[in-house]
Amino acid sequence: MIQIDTITNTPKYRQIIDAVVNAIESGAMVHGQQLPSITELSDSQQIARVTVAKAYEELRQRGVIIAQHGKGFYVASTEVRTALNVFVLFDTLNAYKETLYYAFKASLPADTAFSVFFHHYNREVFDSLIRNNTGRYNYYVVMPHFNEDVSETVGLIPADKLLIIDQNIPMLKGEYAAVYQPFEQDVYTALVAGLDRIRHYHRLTLVLAEGQFQYVPRGIITGFKRFGRDHNMPCSVVESYSDELVWPGEAYLLFADLDLVRFVRQVNQRGWKLGEDIGLISYDDTPMKEILEGGITVISTDFAEMGRTAGRLISERLRMQIENPGGLILRKSL
Repeated sequence: MIQIDTITNTPKYRQIIDAVVNAIESGAMVHGQQLPSITELSDSQQIARVTVAKAYEELRQRGVIIAQHGKGFYVASTEVRTALNVFVLFDTLNAYKETLYYAFKASLPADTAFSVFFHHYNREVFDSLIRNNTGRYNYYVVMPHFNEDVSETVGLIPADKLLIIDQNIPMLKGEYAAVYQPFEQDVYTALVAGLDRIRHYHRLTLVLAEGQFQYVPRGIITGFKRFGRDHNMPCSVVESYSDELVWPGEAYLLFADLDLVRFVRQVNQRGWKLGEDIGLISYDDTPMKEILEGGITVISTDFAEMGRTAGRLISERLRMQIENPGGLILRKSL
């Protein structure tokens, strides 16, 4: 029941305290149950007796356990809920991250403390933030937006305190919680759902965001190309947006909101009718896209639902990996 992790930065005495509290919260330990003696726990986990004694003394002072002279230590109270202290690591801040964050925050107890960090797609910053904060929080919510394996760094976080959000980490071992987008399948099924409208155009072009603070998972490109092959639809992928790229009779899937603004401005300047002369799909929904130009068609997951699911996984201490629902929202731009 009490297992010491020698790799984590969390002090061993703190691991003992957390293990006892978690066991009581989960029902694995009940009122009146005896704990291992200081010597037993010291020997079984190969740690100093003074470390065990320090942990037991803090638990005793908090009223969680009592010491009976000559008999040992026993669970004294099952009222041990501690306020959550959550480390949140996002890539960048934008409108849909705010939607996710506030839904997540609202689904947790009011006394939960949040520390929010951003890695801005910088792998060194990502690694440093995790390494420097391991052991300081009782939950870690990590958005690993990289097209490379980050499992070694994320694996420093104990699995029972980890929640992966938005993109899963296939190489990460252990039983951990996650709520994520299946990017390849989502973009494929969304485009199939809009196939009738997409066929009004000669070509569909996916515009990436090279050089911008924008993450594009490889799965999206794979799903996009598969859609084109399976449905005999001319599809192309370009690295970045330019005004010379845009022509009437074609449709475009844009990632960056800055590109979206440039696109709409150019369409208006040239007198084209958005949704008729030229088609537009944007990735990731925001409130602005609901009203811009009468509504921008989007491929998007439900970020509010993602936040609520993340909160539920933490509140109920569930180690499940859940695909978040997503799809195509048709509006006037296509």
